[in-house]
Amino acid sequence: MAEEGEDYSSLPLLDRFTHKIWKVRKQGYEDAAQQFSATADEADPVYKPFLQDPGLWKGAVADSNVAAQQEGIAALCAFLKYAGPQACTRTRQQAIPPLAEKGLSSTRAATKTSSLEALLLYVELDQPGPVVEELLPALSHKQPKIIAAVLNALTSIYHNYGCKTADPKPVLKVLPKVFGHADKNVRAEAQNLAVELYRWLREAMKPVFWNDLKPVQQQDLDALFEKVKHDPPPTQERLLRSQQEAAAAAAAKGGDGDASEAADGGAADDAAEVDTFDLMEPVNVSAKIPSDLFDNLASTKWKDRKESLEALFQVTNVPRIQDSDFNELTRALAKCMKDANIAVVTIAANCVEVLAKGLRHHFSKHRQVVMSPMLERLKEKKQSVTDALGAALDAVVTSTGLSDCLEETLESTKHKNPQVKLESVRLLIRSLRTTRNAPSKAEVKLISEAAIKLLTESSEVLRSAAAEVLGTVMKIMGERAMNPYMDGLDEIRRTKIKEFFEKAEVKAKDKPKPVAPPPAAKTTKPGPGGKKVAGGKPASKAPPPAATDEPTHAPVHPKPTGRSIPAKPGGGTRTVASSGLKMPKKLVGSGGTASTTASPMKQTPARRTSSPIDHEDAAPQPPPAAPKLGLGGRSLVSRPLGKPASSTNGPVESAPSPAPSGLSVVERAELEELRAETQRLQRQNEDLRADRNKLSGQVHDLQNQNAELIEDHTRDVLTIKAKETQLVRARSDAEAAEAQCQKQQREMERLKRELSRAVRAASPGPSEIHGGLDQHIYRDGGGLNGVGGGSSSHHPSATSLYGLNLAAGGGGGGSRPTTRRAPYTTTAATNSVTGDEKENHGSGGGGSHEGIGIDLRHSKFSPSLSSAVSSGTGGGRASPTVGGGGGGVMNTGSATGSGGTTGTTTAANGEGIESWKRAAEVTSALKARIEQMKARQGITKPS
Repeated sequence: MAEEGEDYSSLPLLDRFTHKIWKVRKQGYEDAAQQFSATADEADPVYKPFLQDPGLWKGAVADSNVAAQQEGIAALCAFLKYAGPQACTRTRQQAIPPLAEKGLSSTRAATKTSSLEALLLYVELDQPGPVVEELLPALSHKQPKIIAAVLNALTSIYHNYGCKTADPKPVLKVLPKVFGHADKNVRAEAQNLAVELYRWLREAMKPVFWNDLKPVQQQDLDALFEKVKHDPPPTQERLLRSQQEAAAAAAAKGGDGDASEAADGGAADDAAEVDTFDLMEPVNVSAKIPSDLFDNLASTKWKDRKESLEALFQVTNVPRIQDSDFNELTRALAKCMKDANIAVVTIAANCVEVLAKGLRHHFSKHRQVVMSPMLERLKEKKQSVTDALGAALDAVVTSTGLSDCLEETLESTKHKNPQVKLESVRLLIRSLRTTRNAPSKAEVKLISEAAIKLLTESSEVLRSAAAEVLGTVMKIMGERAMNPYMDGLDEIRRTKIKEFFEKAEVKAKDKPKPVAPPPAAKTTKPGPGGKKVAGGKPASKAPPPAATDEPTHAPVHPKPTGRSIPAKPGGGTRTVASSGLKMPKKLVGSGGTASTTASPMKQTPARRTSSPIDHEDAAPQPPPAAPKLGLGGRSLVSRPLGKPASSTNGPVESAPSPAPSGLSVVERAELEELRAETQRLQRQNEDLRADRNKLSGQVHDLQNQNAELIEDHTRDVLTIKAKETQLVRARSDAEAAEAQCQKQQREMERLKRELSRAVRAASPGPSEIHGGLDQHIYRDGGGLNGVGGGSSSHHPSATSLYGLNLAAGGGGGGSRPTTRRAPYTTTAATNSVTGDEKENHGSGGGGSHEGIGIDLRHSKFSPSLSSAVSSGTGGGRASPTVGGGGGGVMNTGSATGSGGTTGTTTAANGEGIESWKRAAEVTSALKARIEQMKARQGITKPS
């Protein structure tokens, strides 16, 4: 009871913050909040102990007594509100973890509200990033209520400050984890957070975490997203302290109009759709590219090239690519644009597209390598190839900017191929629609001139595309900016351009720069004598007082600038006429003011005898000392006070009077030299710039030539390889044919041997020869002679000896010689028939005919002797005759009849005496051979 009645209000705040009695701590928190709210500024001494010892707030936020905790968190809010950014940065690490664990999950509504307000104040005073980083570890807490409370706090942070201010990437990474939590309250808060993020990010957030969710969760989220899909774009409800200061400064500088304009601009920025590229982490794809990619791209088989490009597409198809050395890869893809196979070209264009989208502005260094080949390949008529190339070109323009790609695009609109020209114009239209930066006036001029030239094309599609280009540019720049280019067009084309202007949808708008107010009028050079005097007053007002006040100051002789000469009626005229070169003695004596005309020896006494007024006015004296006295409009008073004397006043320039504030002749000459030097340097700079542009063009041309040479070399290598392949195949076929020929030759030799063997087996033996000779040569009853009466006889049993067939017949009929083919063919002839033999050969009432036939068709001795020989006698000797008829058979015969008529048959085309001699030789050889055979066999003629 004694402790309850004791007063602890006299204790210091720090002691009460750490007191063991909760009521004392509670009272200390309340007093601290009151003191914080009563301070004048952030430098008040009351904040110093709490800034030096941030751990005090850790105990206040995590107080074991809920009532004291409520007041402690309220005191923290007051401390953050009045102590400024330093209170945030010094206490953030100690206060946020207990706020997440004890304050946000408290059972008291006031404690929850104060805890959430404290977190929002921490975000407002500095940046949202550190606060979110301190809250994310609480999502792994074992108590579900703490996780749900932290998710609710994150939802409030993004709802109040937006995703433009608070980076959503750290939260998107942990969303799949909380969606898989077992507690339904945690999953519900995760859905609320996902919906809030969707309000800001829309579809850009899905690629980050969508694939990690279950299908059921995806369906639930889609249903929730559909409810807020058509809501107006959200705006930032609370501003950071830095944003508040910037808005206040803008309002103070530009007034309410500028402040409202800035607010509208901020709202427009918030409404802009967030790109997925900004939410993704870069992926290092250079390490994943297949090692044999370039070897496969150089293969002669199009399937190998196609498969290698498909593998490359799978590797590079990621939202964001880490920058690396892709020079060799882009050169290979550029070479693929010239491939003969359209499938290879299509996949190569797809690879360029994903590479440009993944690298964004880092792709600008590879743009020149791939853009020209892709524009050149637009001549392909197949729509699938054209679409792939168009998508790749759109990605390149989006990544690098319209200004960088404009030169190549406009150059492609002049291509001789109508397909390339049309697709280039369509690319320009798409680029103008999607660009967020309005083109400059020089770029507008280039685009408009190119489009106006295309309006005269013969193709209606190309003319419409050119009109659409002009209409889109007019939508961006405004109608007034396009008036100079519309003047020379007829009414039909203007109407067409206006139609496209009304239908065009662009993202960029030309915002003309506000005209700066004219600068304040300076009186440094308002006219004659318009230079400032030494006293700081404008020189433009100096001449009138000089003209009006000069008579007043005339009696004051010691004053150097007063000059007593104006008091004399003719002094002004004399001075003007003499230009300050006459009457120097009078000018010096009158007041010592002719310092510019008198010698230095006469100037010094005049200055020494000057009154104190002269010393007071000594400082402002030099500027007005230059002009001479004069009252007329042509006097020297009209000249600038600081202007140096003319070159005719030689003594004036040599006078030791103070130097005038203007430029001397030497300085002016030096200034002219500097200006001439500046102009020379500018011309030199322009020449160097022109040379650089020329060299850049030459380098570009050389690069293109190098690429073409490489392509030609590759084509030649492929051709050589193809020819080598054909040569190898031809050699193989030749070897196979040679082997087959040798095989056929061996087969022919074998058949020859078999034929020879068969011929030898079929040839007549010695016994057959003996029997033949015995029966037919030496037999009286037949063989060579046959006698008949009125009939013909033929001996079928007669055989041939070495190709000699013999037949005999007589009578009134006739005999037909028969032939038999022998294995060895020879040529034979019969001896001349003697007179006795004639008588013995035929006698009778009828007629007799006898003939001998020799087969010479297969003669080995003489191919020309393949003829038939026939002879006939009518009481005399018949000579053998060679002929070529009768199937190559030589017939010899003699016939006698009662009528005494003899018929002789010879073959046609005889060859004369030589043929007869040769036949005789052959006959002799045959007879000799027969004799030899008879001698070997021991055959003798029977007696």
